[in-house]
Amino acid sequence: VVYGLGSDPLAVSVEWPELRRVLTTDAGVNALIRLDIDGEKQLSIVKDIQRHPVRRDVIHVDFIRIDANAPITVDVPLTLIGEALEVTQESGMDDQNLFTLTVNSRPDDIPTEVTLDISALTVGESLHVSDIPLPEGVTTDVDPEEAVASGVVTRSTLEAMRAEEEAEAADLLEGEEGTEGEGAEGDAEGGDDGDDGGDDS
Repeated sequence: VVYGLGSDPLAVSVEWPELRRVLTTDAGVNALIRLDIDGEKQLSIVKDIQRHPVRRDVIHVDFIRIDANAPITVDVPLTLIGEALEVTQESGMDDQNLFTLTVNSRPDDIPTEVTLDISALTVGESLHVSDIPLPEGVTTDVDPEEAVASGVVTRSTLEAMRAEEEAEAADLLEGEEGTEGEGAEGDAEGGDDGDDGGDDS
């Protein structure tokens, strides 16, 4: 079905091999598709794809007509680049919270993806939507404070740290008990000396 731009929805049929070829380019589902409908070229993009629940083959596709000169809103992949060295040095990992970004742009300016460099990420800190450099002509209405990636300590590291802290606490307690025992023994020896002195007199 093709709809949009104020026109009535129109049922169409397309050859799946040709559509698959278009959708497997770098643009993915945001690829610009020129449908030939009754001899008229209509610019469109895929809005929705429905697959068979078992066979997973495509059974229905919705196309939306678009104006080449008007902004449209689409979701694009969000990729993390770089290496968060400070995080890995602390046995942590980068946790990606957002995998696509909703952007607005003219059809010809739709990016195949947006990237965020996480090199400056540290444990306990996050990078946000406001940190994503967007190409010229591309904007987003997503909350600029929404977290994209965070530096976190892994569960295994936390457990190891907890075990180390417990071992250190046990060693400290054992040392304190040993010191108290030595003090008590010294007091007892001092008391014996006093008793001996009393007997001599």
